[in-house]
Amino acid sequence: MSKVVGVKFKNSNRIFYFLLDDIDVKKGEKVIVDTERGLQLGIITTNEIDTSNEKIEKVLKKIVRLATIDDINRQEENEKTAVEALENAKKIAKKLNLNMNFIDCNFTLDKNQLIYNFVSDERVDFRELAKKLASIYKTRIELRQIGVRDKAKEIGGIGPCGRQLCCNCFLNDFNSVSINMAKNQYLALNPTKINGICGRLLCCLKYEDDNYLEMKKDFPPIGAKIKVDGIEGKVISHNLFKNTYILEKKDKTTIELENKRNDSNK
Repeated sequence: MSKVVGVKFKNSNRIFYFLLDDIDVKKGEKVIVDTERGLQLGIITTNEIDTSNEKIEKVLKKIVRLATIDDINRQEENEKTAVEALENAKKIAKKLNLNMNFIDCNFTLDKNQLIYNFVSDERVDFRELAKKLASIYKTRIELRQIGVRDKAKEIGGIGPCGRQLCCNCFLNDFNSVSINMAKNQYLALNPTKINGICGRLLCCLKYEDDNYLEMKKDFPPIGAKIKVDGIEGKVISHNLFKNTYILEKKDKTTIELENKRNDSNK
């Protein structure tokens, strides 16, 4: 059995999970963790979780050690320098006439890397900008062009449901979301209703899509002409929760009928 704990980083609502390797930690303690971006300081936000899933153990990185006073002071200094680095990047990009909307920047704990996130509607040649920043901060510069969904993920916000954005809280990957999912759920195809604050289709359209597809499969398709108990007409709508559909008869009157499911699917 291996032990896993959840860790949060500053300015992020998402929880990332790391393996414990003979390190005794408690909820609320600051730790140094190994990430794809190098060593970073985070805070333990969950109790220990036992796992025997080998796939998880191979994917997750480890907690390196408990954070020391020096680590915490270094992190605070890095954050102050990052604020300056962000402003410098904006000024230099403007002088170079680069169309870049910078979101944030941060140093790894050891300052081996300075990472910028930016949004742009076009492909940006930022090689000259990277050279100038490297000459100032004497470290490796990484400029990451992200999309509008990634921007929402980094910044966060409140969704139309009144809760914090899923992408900023727990979604690690963006699922493919299509307009058909909105149609499957009989939602009005109004961009103000089905788009998130990023301007793309709501991620939550994916959550219940499989359930709607399962419920719909025994219903006659909308637009189909059918005959039920001697009544002929065209199906014009479904009510999945009542298990009924509306049939429009030839005289344009309508009748609500119960959907008779196949015995094999009961």
